[in-house]
Amino acid sequence: MAEAQNIPVGSTTAGSIAVAAESTVATRMSAPPSFDVADFPVPHGREEEWRFTPLERLRGLHDGTATATGTGVKVDVQAPEGVTVETVGRDDARLGRAGTPVDRVAAQAYSSFEQASVVTVPKETVLTEPIRVAVHGEGGVAYGHQIIELGAFAEAVVVIDHTGDAVLAANVDYVLGDGAKLTVVSVQDWDEKAVHVAQHNALVGRDASFKSVVVTFGGDVVRLHPRVTYAGTGGEAELYGLYFTDAGQHQEHRLLVTHNTPHCKSNVAYKGALQGDEAHAVWIGDVLIEAKAEGTDTYEMNRNLVLTDGARVDSVPNLEIETGEIVGAGHASATGRFDDEQLFYLMARGIPEHEARRLVVRGFFAELVQQIGVKDIEERLLAKIEEELEASVG
Repeated sequence: MAEAQNIPVGSTTAGSIAVAAESTVATRMSAPPSFDVADFPVPHGREEEWRFTPLERLRGLHDGTATATGTGVKVDVQAPEGVTVETVGRDDARLGRAGTPVDRVAAQAYSSFEQASVVTVPKETVLTEPIRVAVHGEGGVAYGHQIIELGAFAEAVVVIDHTGDAVLAANVDYVLGDGAKLTVVSVQDWDEKAVHVAQHNALVGRDASFKSVVVTFGGDVVRLHPRVTYAGTGGEAELYGLYFTDAGQHQEHRLLVTHNTPHCKSNVAYKGALQGDEAHAVWIGDVLIEAKAEGTDTYEMNRNLVLTDGARVDSVPNLEIETGEIVGAGHASATGRFDDEQLFYLMARGIPEHEARRLVVRGFFAELVQQIGVKDIEERLLAKIEEELEASVG
C-alpha cells in the first residue's frame, strides 16, 4: 500500500492498488475494533493512523486525561412530525449496531458518554423537511453518541450543526433499512479553540442510498473518521466533503468504505482550500473490496487548492482489492495553487484580480455545494467561503 506522503504544491498522487487476501495494510487499523478503551494503547504519534495528528493539541482526548464536565455541549433536535426523538441510556440495544470504535478516542467516547440521542424515522416515511441536530459547545469537555435510524423505504435529510467552543469526542451511527434514503450534512463551524474528534458509522441496507456531506471550517483541531459498511446487496454510498483550513488549524478527514457485500457502489469526493502559516489538512481515503464483494463499483477523489505559502496538505488515497470480479475501482488526488491561465482569462476580460480569485475558488467548490440540498445551509456555506476569502484575497 502507499506510504502516506506530504504532497507539495502542484503535485499529484494516485495512491496505490493492492490485491491481497490476508495482508494487513494501511486500510486496517493497528488494533482490532473494540468498545473497550483498554484494548487500545495510548498513541504516541508514530502510529500510522496517528502520525499526522497533533496529539498535544487534543487536550487529553487520546490518553484519558480529558474529564467530562457539565458544561460540555448542548444537543437540541428539531424534527418533523412522525419522527421519534429519544434520549437513552447506555443499556439501549441500538447502541453500536452501525460500527465499533477503531481507535482509542472513539473507544473513550463510547466508554464515557452517559446518554445517547436516538432519532428514528419510521418505515415508509418520506420527510419533506430536514431533521436538524444542533450541537453547541459551552466551553467544557464532552463525550457523545448519536444514532440516526431509518426504517425500510424511509427518506430523510439530517443536518448536524456544530458550533461554539468545546472539547468533544463522539460516535455517530447511521442505520439505513432496506430501500431507505438518507442524506446527512455535518457542519463543523466551531469557534477557533474547539477540538472535535468523531467516528461516523454508516450501515447501509439492501438497495438503500446513503449520502454524507461533511463541511469543516472552524475549530483548532477537527479529526473525523467516516466509515461505511453494507448490510445487503444493491447499497449505494456517496461521501462528499468540503473544508477550508486557516492559519494554525488542523483539519483531518479519514475515510474507510468497506465493500463487504456484492453489487454495491460508493463514490467519494472531497475538496479543500488552505491559507495561512501552518494550516494543515489531512485526507486519508481508504476503500477495501473484500473477496465476497463481487460486482463492486467504487471511485474516490481528493482535490486541494493552496491559496498562500505556509500551508501543508497530506492526501493519501488507498485501494485494497481482494477480488477481480468488480465493475470498476479507481482513485485520484491532486494539490495545487491557482491556475494562472484561469486568472489571466478572467482578468483579461476586465475582472479585478481579487474578484477573479474569488470566482475561481467558488467554482472549485461549486460541485460539492450543490450536493448539500438544503438551501439555508448552502447560502450559509457560500457566505462562509466569502468570509474566508476576505482574509486571503480581500
